[in-house]
Amino acid sequence: MKRSRGKSLNQEMNLTNMIDVVFAILIVFLISAPLMSQGIKVDLPNAKAPTIEDKNLLKVSITKDEKILISEMEVHIDDFNEIFKSLWKNDMPVVINADESVHYGIVMKVVSLVQVAGVKQLGFLTLNRDEKRKKR
Repeated sequence: MKRSRGKSLNQEMNLTNMIDVVFAILIVFLISAPLMSQGIKVDLPNAKAPTIEDKNLLKVSITKDEKILISEMEVHIDDFNEIFKSLWKNDMPVVINADESVHYGIVMKVVSLVQVAGVKQLGFLTLNRDEKRKKR
């Protein structure tokens, strides 16, 4: 049997629809990405310090109302050692994220507990003055 020689098939790939879908997905990710990075609200003190990489570090937070959190999990000061040791791996840097209105004594209790656990790399989160102005 012979093929009809009428209309030939258009074998080009139409990329317009695929590009529209990719852009729609990109917009969804751009809108939802900032929402995924929710954290604990802490007013950080001002200081000039070098930045550290966020990968593979353990964050200990102290909120305005003096709640202690290890990796966003609320912990009582009496249970701090057990929970901290279960989450901390050797040579993992630890960052203390304390609200500027928290009493110095509470921050130092947490620092001493972290040091007793054997942490060698300890840092404090701060904001530069420019970042603090932008935040307000």
